[in-house]
Amino acid sequence: MAVDLHTHSTFSDGSDTPAELMSKAAQLGLEAVALTDHDTLEGIPEAAAAAQHAGVELIAGTEISCEWPPGTMHLVVLFLEPGPGPLQDRLHGLQEARSRRNEVIVERLQRMQMDITHDEILAEAGDGSVGRPHFAAVMVRKGYATDIPAAFDEYLAAGRPAYVARERLGPEDAIRLSLASGGVPIVAHPHTLGLDTAVEFAETFEMLQDAGLVGVECIYGEYEPYEQAIYTDLARRFGLTPSGGSDYHGTYKEGLELGSGRGWLNIPMQVLDELRAAVP
Repeated sequence: MAVDLHTHSTFSDGSDTPAELMSKAAQLGLEAVALTDHDTLEGIPEAAAAAQHAGVELIAGTEISCEWPPGTMHLVVLFLEPGPGPLQDRLHGLQEARSRRNEVIVERLQRMQMDITHDEILAEAGDGSVGRPHFAAVMVRKGYATDIPAAFDEYLAAGRPAYVARERLGPEDAIRLSLASGGVPIVAHPHTLGLDTAVEFAETFEMLQDAGLVGVECIYGEYEPYEQAIYTDLARRFGLTPSGGSDYHGTYKEGLELGSGRGWLNIPMQVLDELRAAVP
């Protein structure tokens, strides 16, 4: 049986509702799925009810961005339940910072003569928190970009004219808050860390392990099998547990499918079992 430990719903920047996500997981024969929306746990109650009905195990979680100058560092935090807690409470502040950032993005697009309003972006996001894919979708619909990747490449990616940085936690703080809240912190898609040499990876993983990092997302939706093997070997050498997930966003990431990524992803149940054993 296979699992998928990195997915997104309409509560952040995915196109499927949590209920739709769990129903799709059941249809695909997945045994367990982690809902890891950005900076929020708000979709977990809906996902939990749908998962129980569909016969799928739900792993509650979130994905948070960390301050990391060499590149981009995201942490997937698994087994993080809604309710009060050190990281749960901090997520509310991150959501407020995200909202302020989104208002600035709208202002920048309008200065570029784009007829886009904040209300349109909120409508695109529905009940979820607004992310850049929602801006991209509106831009495509109104003819300002040919597709979502083009909207990022031309306007929304880092260094482009509508990009606005937002508040982030430092890696050590994010890991500490995760562990204090009963979560299992995992570095997502490690190729985005901006590291080029074996020495840089060694120094980074040693630093993160000292801070309490548990895992690395080695079996990733975008990775070829040989890349999965490389990252798995690297994680094991530093005493970190390999994790895996598709990073499914529905129509916001075309061709990246739940459970199977680009077509060759397969995450066995033993990956989840090993991570579960690491719950504080």
